[in-house]
Order: sequence, then C-alpha cells, then structure tokens
Amino acid sequence: MKSKLIRLGLFLVLATGIALAIIYRDQFNAEVLENWVKEAGAAGPVIYILIYAVGTVFFLPGSVLTLTGGALFGPVMGTFVNLTGATLGALGSFLIARYLAHDWVANKTGGRIKTLMDGVEKEGWRFVAFVRLVPLFPFNILNYALGLTRIKLMHYLVASYVFMLPGAIAYTYLGYAGREAIGGGEDVIQKAMLALGLLALVAFLPRLIGQLRKKPMISVTELKAIMDAGDDINIIDVRTNEDYDGKLGHIKEAINLPLEEFSDKLSELDDDLEKTVAIVCTTDRRSVKAQQILTSRGFADVHVVKGGMTDWNTNGYPLE
Repeated sequence: MKSKLIRLGLFLVLATGIALAIIYRDQFNAEVLENWVKEAGAAGPVIYILIYAVGTVFFLPGSVLTLTGGALFGPVMGTFVNLTGATLGALGSFLIARYLAHDWVANKTGGRIKTLMDGVEKEGWRFVAFVRLVPLFPFNILNYALGLTRIKLMHYLVASYVFMLPGAIAYTYLGYAGREAIGGGEDVIQKAMLALGLLALVAFLPRLIGQLRKKPMISVTELKAIMDAGDDINIIDVRTNEDYDGKLGHIKEAINLPLEEFSDKLSELDDDLEKTVAIVCTTDRRSVKAQQILTSRGFADVHVVKGGMTDWNTNGYPLE
C-alpha cells in the first residue's frame, strides 16, 4: 500500500510539472535562463545543469536550453553543461518510468509489442546509441519509453552520454555563433559557417549510421545453409504478388512484401530488431531498397540475397 501511495504521489508531481511546463512554456526563454545563471554567480554552470535536467523530465523545450547553453558558456563549457544536463534529465526520466510502470508494462504486454521490447532489450546499448545518433522519436518521450524496457541502467547512461555528444557539439556551437553574431564578435562569418557545417554533419549521421549497420550480401547457398541449420530467420520476398506466384516460384518460408507496399506492411514482420532478415527478389536493386528501409527502422541484421530467385532456381533448391 505504501509503495502504491509513493508511486501515486510521484505520478501527480510529474503530471503537475509537465502541465505547468506546458502552460508557462512561453515564459521559458533565453533571457530568463541568462538572468538565473547570472544571479547564481560562480555556481552558474551547476545551476544550469540542474535546470536542464529538470526541464528534460518535465518536457521543457531542449532546443532552447541547448542553444542558450552555447550562448552563455561558449562552445567547450557549453557542450559539457548541455550534455551533462541532458544526460541527467534523460536518466531521471528513465528511472521515473522504470519505477512507476515497468512492472505493470512487463505483466501486461504481449504479442508484437512484447516482441518489439524483447528486441530492443536484446540489442541493449547498441539500440540506445542508434536512437541517440538517429533521432527516430522525440527525445523526452524516448527517455521515458526506454525506462519501460529491461535495458541495463549503466548501458543506457553511458551510451546516452557518448552518443548524444555530436548533436550537443553542433547545437551548442550554433547557440554560441548566434550570440557572437548578435554581439558583433570577431570572425562571425567563419563561426557561422562552422556552425552550419556541424549541423550538416549531424543531419548526415542517419545515412552514415545506416551504412555502418548495413550487412553484406549473402549468396543463395549461404541462405540455404542457414535454413537447413534451423536458424531463426525472416525471409522477405519483395517481388510483386504476380512475380511471387510466377514462373520462378518462391521459397516456402518467405513472406511476400512487395517493395511498392513495403513501408506500409512492415507490421507483418515479427518486430524483432535483432532477428536476421534475408531479402529476396529477382534483382538486387529492389532488395537493396528494402534493406535501406529496414535499416532506417532499426533492424540490425539485414542481408540482401545476391542473385535472388534467379540463383535459387539455378541451384535447383526447393520451391513452393
């Protein structure tokens, strides 16, 4: 009973804080933050870290915090302050979600949702690293969502701090460059160009991470060996329905998800981000496009079957 009351109290505090943050969002701006930091004197950086952490828990706009941190503390100290505050806030949200609802979610989830959560938990810190570098979901919501999984606390904390660094550097420097431009500092053009370059690099990260996560092609012989060994694998045939049932036939275990309908039908997969996926088609070009889509959605082990159904037929392997 006491535990339930504590949870209820914490939930009410959280809900009230988020509601107040939304109501007074317009009053939360760079000028207010600057005044608070100046009044704190030498303790300004510590106060700012605490503001950032609390703001993250209560869904205050992180962009305002990060840009203001760069303007107030410069590119180096500002990056440290912003990154530390964001990580502490992410940790707070994670722990609150884990304390309030983890057990309930673990008992109530099943089917595809449970499969998805199991996949996230199996990938562990690698998943945290991926979503920090490639922001698939809003930062504040993601922190709470990850708290509902069984990802290890230290894995979450370290991966968050390390892999949020590129974004923190870019947006902190942007805030610093903006402050310099307004104040008429030296080398404004160079600083602005560097800020834009850093933002472009951060914007390019999703494609870079996708390339790093991309797995090499496998031959039909390798696919057949995997199947014969009884390994757990999803075989996806991305041909049209007509070609799937056409003269080349199809692999019995394959799921037919035509490339034209691929994004809309991904829910038909098991949602296990760690499960091995083999993509089959007549040409490798369509398979590569499907691989890119899966990789961008967080699937970690996606292979293109080189030669597809043409090579499968050439080797005389069984067809449906």
